Amino acid sequence: MIIRRRGPELWRRLDITVRDLPLGLLLLVASLLPSLHGNGTEVGGLPTRPADALAGVAAVLQCLPLAVRRRWPLVCVALVAAGFVLDQLRGYHLFAGSALPLALLSAGSCLERYRRAVPAVLSAAFGALSVVLYRIGPGRDPLAEFVTFYLALALAWGIGAWMRSARAAEDDRRRRSAEDARNAERTRIARELHDVVTHHVTAMVVQSEAARYLTAEPERLDRSLAAVSDTGRRAITDLRHLLDLLDPDHGPEPRTPPGGRLLTLVEQTRRAGQPVEFTEEGTPATTTGSADLVAHRVVQEALTNALKHDHGGRTSVLVRHCEKEITVEVGTDGSGSRAGSPGGGGRGLAGLRERVDVLGGDFSSGPRPGGGFVVRARIPGRNPS
Repeated sequence: MIIRRRGPELWRRLDITVRDLPLGLLLLVASLLPSLHGNGTEVGGLPTRPADALAGVAAVLQCLPLAVRRRWPLVCVALVAAGFVLDQLRGYHLFAGSALPLALLSAGSCLERYRRAVPAVLSAAFGALSVVLYRIGPGRDPLAEFVTFYLALALAWGIGAWMRSARAAEDDRRRRSAEDARNAERTRIARELHDVVTHHVTAMVVQSEAARYLTAEPERLDRSLAAVSDTGRRAITDLRHLLDLLDPDHGPEPRTPPGGRLLTLVEQTRRAGQPVEFTEEGTPATTTGSADLVAHRVVQEALTNALKHDHGGRTSVLVRHCEKEITVEVGTDGSGSRAGSPGGGGRGLAGLRERVDVLGGDFSSGPRPGGGFVVRARIPGRNPS
């Protein structure tokens, strides 16, 4: 079994010339067999003559260049065509004449330069060969024979050109798929960094701004600075975890935040001076996959926006775990202020909408009728992505 598996792999590792050589050798051996002499390609009706030294030259010219039909297709088709002309003018009609369509197919598929000039030159050469064969031939009218053979050769070139186009289209599709995958991964990384960095940095800025007014109260100042330090350490931990996930040598880890992270998130926001009422209903499922992570990011981004735009205002967080989905609602009452809050680019809510849409859920955000702002999300569970 090991030999069978390694055989094709070892064959693919060989040089392309070595892999193309056996076909040429097979045609050469067949051309040297007495039983196949005179049974090859015949154009023009010349009588078959016995093989001689020039017959061997014609056979070698038509067969051995097939070894380079993919590496140097122009050289291959030129040598094979020269051997074919010698074969037909001398009337050997060798089995090696079958190499010409193969050379044309490979040239149509692999030739990079002179793709218009080569068919034109070969067509002119075939026209000249047809005239010479007609003049030295038996005198019958072989026009239909010449035309049919020319169309067969043109078909071989056309098949090669189609193979080249199909290969180019497939390469372009793979390139675009790889580019789309890279762009999607960059977008995902940008969202993760935004979610992690923005929340922690916003909390640190708000906490440090509040600490400026506590210089007369050392105990409260110490607690505020301790909260800033704790938030910084959490930011470093989250960033290190994210970078570990991006490391290709890092083992697979579940992306879903561990239990209690929502409560930790709420407590961190409270220490930043935001009164938060947290309610969690139901029991978190063990197989929600990406749903828990998205729910965590929704709460994180909504609390970050509350710190930025409604600092000090009453904030409510409701997370409801159902059998097939998770619903999240985070709202503020508009009684806070924007003082000291860093600005934002507005990409956070847009990123949340994309996250929820990917899982087939619903997302909405907007001002409340009585003031404040509310973010709602319905996230289907049991998504293992």
